[in-house]
Amino acid sequence: MIIPDRNSISNIEISWVKMKKESKEEMQGKEFPLEVYSKSRIRLNRLIAQSGLASRRKADELIASGVVKVNGKVVTKLGTVVSLDDLVTVNGKPIKLLQRYDYILVNKPKDVICTVKDEKGRKTIVDLVNVRNKVYPVGRLDRNTTGVILLTNDGELANRLMHPKYQIIRVYNVGLDKPLKPEHAKEISQGVEIDGIKYGKCELLIDFKDPKKVQVALTEGKNHEIKNIFEHFGYEVKKLNRKVFGNLTTRGMKRGEWRRLTKKEIHDLKRLVGLL
Repeated sequence: MIIPDRNSISNIEISWVKMKKESKEEMQGKEFPLEVYSKSRIRLNRLIAQSGLASRRKADELIASGVVKVNGKVVTKLGTVVSLDDLVTVNGKPIKLLQRYDYILVNKPKDVICTVKDEKGRKTIVDLVNVRNKVYPVGRLDRNTTGVILLTNDGELANRLMHPKYQIIRVYNVGLDKPLKPEHAKEISQGVEIDGIKYGKCELLIDFKDPKKVQVALTEGKNHEIKNIFEHFGYEVKKLNRKVFGNLTTRGMKRGEWRRLTKKEIHDLKRLVGLL
């Protein structure tokens, strides 16, 4: 869908995600604690995910590959249930439930890699933050793409946020090398297939004062998606900034700045993916 824009994109506030509003009275005194296990037994993949080592899907892969041991014995059966008192190791290293999760929002600058480590010695997204626990980026932004990126050690939340099932909204400001033609905008909004890869429908907001500026809202996160789509129609993406991810924005944050999510932001994120 192409949405006409009478004003500059930079002057418009867009509510892509409609969240339930909670009054101050409803929020006052409300706590959103870490998951508490009332029973002493838990699925093995969930334990690994809750340790912050990997998502639950990745935990299943680790189990199937034979690198997970419970009390010294290799376990490869998916769905295995263990006791919280059991000694669980992955690649020989013991794991345990985290005492706290970290949820970090970063306004990513250019020339930063969205990985934990970089073999070429380039600055990574985790180099920008100062937290005690090891955190991982949820998805990736290209080296020269700026904007919203979430870092966390909550493997279950990270896995759900990236799963297509939950259709987490992503909004990008795109700067093109030339004005976007209406016929191309229409095709892009309806979804396209490029080199055998299907890109789903999206919403476009064109700045009619400067049609080289486009805002794109989509609910999938394929690699280089926006660049691939526009290049397919003969455009070069000169600038790309992610303004929104789920319910998160970098409003009020400078490039390179980071902060912890508020309790309400964590609550709303979990609600988006069915964890609350």
